[in-house]
Amino acid sequence: MNTTKLTCIVLTLAVGLTTATPAKSPNILFILIDDMGWMDLVCQGNPNLHTPHVDAFAAQGMRFTDAYAPAPVCSPTRAAIMTGQSPARLHITNHLPHQDRFTPEESKLLPAEMLDHLPLEYVTIAERLKGDGGYATAFIGKWHLYKDGDPQFNPLAQGFDINIGGCSLGGPPTFFDPYRIDFLPNRKTGEYLPDRLADETIAFMKEQNEQGKPFFTALFNYTVHWPMEAPEELVAKYQDRPLKGYHDHRYAAMIEAMDVAIGRVLAALDEMGIAEETFVIFTSDNGPYGGVGDCRPLRADKGHLYEGGIRIPLIVRWPGKVKAGTVSAEPVILTDFYSTMLEVAGLKPTPGVPADGESLIPLLSGKGKPQRKALYFHYPNFAFHKENRLGSAIRMGDYKLIKFFDDDSVELYNLKEDLSETKDLAKEMPGRATKMRKLLVQWLEESGAKLPQPR
Repeated sequence: MNTTKLTCIVLTLAVGLTTATPAKSPNILFILIDDMGWMDLVCQGNPNLHTPHVDAFAAQGMRFTDAYAPAPVCSPTRAAIMTGQSPARLHITNHLPHQDRFTPEESKLLPAEMLDHLPLEYVTIAERLKGDGGYATAFIGKWHLYKDGDPQFNPLAQGFDINIGGCSLGGPPTFFDPYRIDFLPNRKTGEYLPDRLADETIAFMKEQNEQGKPFFTALFNYTVHWPMEAPEELVAKYQDRPLKGYHDHRYAAMIEAMDVAIGRVLAALDEMGIAEETFVIFTSDNGPYGGVGDCRPLRADKGHLYEGGIRIPLIVRWPGKVKAGTVSAEPVILTDFYSTMLEVAGLKPTPGVPADGESLIPLLSGKGKPQRKALYFHYPNFAFHKENRLGSAIRMGDYKLIKFFDDDSVELYNLKEDLSETKDLAKEMPGRATKMRKLLVQWLEESGAKLPQPR
């Protein structure tokens, strides 16, 4: 072969290598259900509900038994997911707007001061994925990270290309069109909101897939939040059933309707042939609203630092990366997903920004566990009932300690042996209680957490 011909071959190969299309980053679909409790799926152990689509999804990925919301109410959890920082550090510790009106008259404490919106200065996961990862980003559903009258803090200002339904509302006026929800035009009278949001999600994913662009879709459902509304045929289905595993027939109907809508979204990934290249998270923002959901054997519900308020269902699927049908008892928290999604997208941590979560990729891939010593929670505000006590909590191994601010007392539980938190071990194990209390107080100080003040 002469020298000229050989040179041409080498140049041709080099050009081919340099112009090859780079591999597309994995898609990310984050499905957040509102107020769904730890026991609100059949795969979580409740045989009295009907959730075949989510159950099948769980069999395809990793289901977590000890997953936690960063707070027992919605806005702090949503802020933590978006920023990777704890509600204590963010000073967003209650559902918005600030709930002073729920402070019981007999309380010795006033709730901690807090912000009434997520400031634009925070670098959200959407901003990182869009700006550094080239992702198309969509927010579809409930935002609830600003108070009424401040729409400048909506998802479009926080890194999302489109916003469908994300506004100040904590719950929809109704689940049936006309919805009266900002950023969600009415479409068809009588259609059900979970179905509408599923349609919008599928349409966005299809558009990006056709363009060959990776997408980050935050499908933050309004369901299964109050008001208790579901299609008539599903309400009728549960009307005469015994109230087992839930306290309201309409709630059971909403759970099934949610499962159907999520099933459609997941089926769309299969139909597009992109299920294997899509990282999917399915979870809830806190425990169920008391009186409709039933967390037992967990204690209490939404608005409480007991397990029923903060322990949540969590399922992650990533075919080829996460082994199907696995169950993990490792304690994790939704704040972890900021770092996790960055790693999925091949991006580095946000420089100069504290990370209160830890990437779960080693755990999901079976190659390691989180390196932290404990999980922390801070809820220095009143919810919508007088029973919740202002406090903070720490989970360390099998043990959990709650510190209450009204009398500076602590409660200590061994969750492995006492999941229902019925036996306070603080007096029996003073050394452990003192150590965990000290770590909790240190974390509050390092986070700059706002504390309740004497009345």
